[in-house]
Amino acid sequence: MRALLPKHSDFAFKTLLSRAVKDGQLQRVCRGLYLYAKAKPDHSKILFNAVNKLRPLTLNYLSLESVLSDAGLISQVPMNRIMVMSTGRSSVIDCGKWGSIDFVKTKQKPNELTPHLIYDPTHGIWRASIHQAMRDMRVTQRSQDLIDLKASRESV
Repeated sequence: MRALLPKHSDFAFKTLLSRAVKDGQLQRVCRGLYLYAKAKPDHSKILFNAVNKLRPLTLNYLSLESVLSDAGLISQVPMNRIMVMSTGRSSVIDCGKWGSIDFVKTKQKPNELTPHLIYDPTHGIWRASIHQAMRDMRVTQRSQDLIDLKASRESV
């Protein structure tokens, strides 16, 4: 959006954004990302779209509890939170009413990962295989107490 108003100073641009949010023309998703509500976006995809906008120069893929839950291998579904492995730094991004994105750094090289990733056109993001998600759980030392290990062996 900044490119549309190149002659405005940073202060003027921030003031413009602030007024647009206050007037209800824009909704703030997270730092630097805004949503034009009249465009009627698909709210179920906002977090996934935010991943691609927040970290465009890093490899990001859905993994960990998000993938295992979708596969039915975890009894509890993470609500309003997606777990993303990233070649960038680890951080948690709060996206307000839409939830949060948990970026977890991976040390694996992209060429090691690509055989274990599938592109999810519905969400517009790469998704780990069950095998890769289980590996990521072990490497990041996340709790595996809720994983149905019998079902996970059958899936891998």
